[in-house]
Amino acid sequence: MIKFLAFLSLLALPGLAVAQQSALPPVKTTSFRADTFSIAKYGAVADALTSNTGAFQKAIDECSQKGGGVVLVPRGQWLTGPIEMRSNVNLHVAAGALIQFSDNRADYKLHKTNWEGLDAVRNQALIYGKNLENVAITGQGILDGAGEAWWMVQKGRSTEGEWKQLVASGGFLNEKQDRWYPSAQSLKGTTVKEAGVLTEEKSEIKDFEEIKDYLRPDFLVLDQCKRLLFEGVTFQNSPAWTVHPMRSEDVIVRNINVLNGPYTPNTDALDLESCKNGIVEGCTFSAGDDAICIKSGRNEQGRKRAMPTENFIIRNCKVYRGHGGFVIGSEMSGGARNLYVSNITMIGTDIGLRFKTTRGRGGVVENIFIQDIDMKDIPGEAILFDMYYMIKDPTPQVAGSKERPVSPAKPVDESTPQFRKIQIRNVTCNGAKTGIMVRGLPEMAIKDISIENAVLQSEKGLVCIEADNISLKNVTLLPTSTDPVMEVHNSQNITLDNVKYAPGATVLLRVSGADKAKNVRLVNTDVSKAKQPLELGENVKKKAVVVSKR
Repeated sequence: MIKFLAFLSLLALPGLAVAQQSALPPVKTTSFRADTFSIAKYGAVADALTSNTGAFQKAIDECSQKGGGVVLVPRGQWLTGPIEMRSNVNLHVAAGALIQFSDNRADYKLHKTNWEGLDAVRNQALIYGKNLENVAITGQGILDGAGEAWWMVQKGRSTEGEWKQLVASGGFLNEKQDRWYPSAQSLKGTTVKEAGVLTEEKSEIKDFEEIKDYLRPDFLVLDQCKRLLFEGVTFQNSPAWTVHPMRSEDVIVRNINVLNGPYTPNTDALDLESCKNGIVEGCTFSAGDDAICIKSGRNEQGRKRAMPTENFIIRNCKVYRGHGGFVIGSEMSGGARNLYVSNITMIGTDIGLRFKTTRGRGGVVENIFIQDIDMKDIPGEAILFDMYYMIKDPTPQVAGSKERPVSPAKPVDESTPQFRKIQIRNVTCNGAKTGIMVRGLPEMAIKDISIENAVLQSEKGLVCIEADNISLKNVTLLPTSTDPVMEVHNSQNITLDNVKYAPGATVLLRVSGADKAKNVRLVNTDVSKAKQPLELGENVKKKAVVVSKR
């Protein structure tokens, strides 16, 4: 039965490397006994006043001890502190049920875990489990994380009235008086470099007590688990990352909602970190940070872990807010591969398809297949490959100059990240700063990227820097700034096939970077509609670019 379900899931993704998909291992599913353990029978009271932490935990523990089954959360508002899942338990949140997690930060204890790809100390997740098997959270109810008890708030992202009310409520302001923190500990954490990260100097939980409130908990963490199901429920107001399966396998995320405010810090919707084999489908995300995130550890620790996120089908989802709609990185040091993404709608995400990394990460991202993506009102890039995440543009153009300064290469070693073998097709974007941006490293080009059948309306068209074997086919670029429509710098083996653009473009294609410009081909394209079809940068040889008029 499992193999048949996996086969059906592949049929739902026509045109996406069928041979590779058929080689994906089947996703093993959860299965539970019919026995039901209602939290009400363990003393829980749905009055939004009584703490039901003990009742939740007793129901979960006894359910697991008796061979598993369903822990039922009936209709009503149930206040609780953090809870721990157990093997063979399906926590079922019924329609009309609201699990309200405590806003008392003292209810959450510090523990050793992993966050943002590094071994760290954090407040325990609201829902936590480790080394479990056959675990689910299902139903039509709501889980509220009381994130407002933990979040920093920026003055510039609040109305004047909201800011005055917040400051009057208590809390602490930073030195510039433009950020509000809920406690002194929360503010103090901003002064600590790599706050929460375990080191030789700070290796015990007690070493982090003075910044406890700064170390906000994730909503849900299931670590090193097998056979996980999250279905139907709504997670909202998370203190930090929301749904975070980590170092786990056989993960199904189906028809869930994640609702976090637009400026809530680090509230990623879904983080699949070093996970293997799974399906994400039918979900709706709105977050204060990235929405659908693929991660696998950070820097040396991530490379040593050597656990890529791999073998996932992600489909039929909507993203309304977020820093990125579908994102790989930046903590991708263990790699990512064999990901099949289709039918995703993004409205108002800062960036649409976002691949991000930087020197020091290492890791290989490859064999990524994406199709049927629709975007609207994207403030940044519709499609972004960036190896300079959180770093100033290494080759900014000087005002008035069309040339980019030289960016020196560094030695290639295990800490050099790689993006390669990525196919994207059938994309629309109605409004973005840049349609496509590819920015590799001088020592490691972004390689083997194919973008086919796209219509992108944006301020800038294509910006391609330090790339090798990039192909655009049947792509319509409609930038408001057409000097140029497409810029290719320090790149080789670039094929621009049947590119369409609005008549009257100032420059259709600019190629620069004399040392690396090679085999740039503009083919099957009507260049007559541009005032200047081709502009060559300083010392770029004519033979480096081939323009084949249609």
